[in-house]
Amino acid sequence: MQIGELSERTGASRRSIRYYEQQGLLEATRTSKGWREYDARAVNRVLNVRELLGAGLTAEDIRVVAPCLDMKTEEFLACDDSPDEVLAMYEQRLAIVEAKAAELQRHRSELVERIAHLRSEAADTEGFAQLLRSGA
Repeated sequence: MQIGELSERTGASRRSIRYYEQQGLLEATRTSKGWREYDARAVNRVLNVRELLGAGLTAEDIRVVAPCLDMKTEEFLACDDSPDEVLAMYEQRLAIVEAKAAELQRHRSELVERIAHLRSEAADTEGFAQLLRSGA
């Protein structure tokens, strides 16, 4: 199948499919006209790559599970090719995600604190201005 059909069958853009190929996650042969051609396994491979990227993995992470990428998604989850390496990769990626989440939480707390401070100052300033206007 050509890239357009693979794109339609997987929901991945042509650009994404070319990126997967560039990253070594997908292989294509070339026709005599230079067009990419993919075999039927490419559908599962693209679906699995999209799923893993959506879960926060990088192309480098996904290469660790490359032997399993041609499986249907349900079977892919049960793939036990080099389970220790795969588990270590998932745990490492989870640690990175948790660190980013903690950093975002710190940013959120700082913003909440600044907003509260600005609102309280605005309220104090407004109250003082009303007091001056009342002549008290």
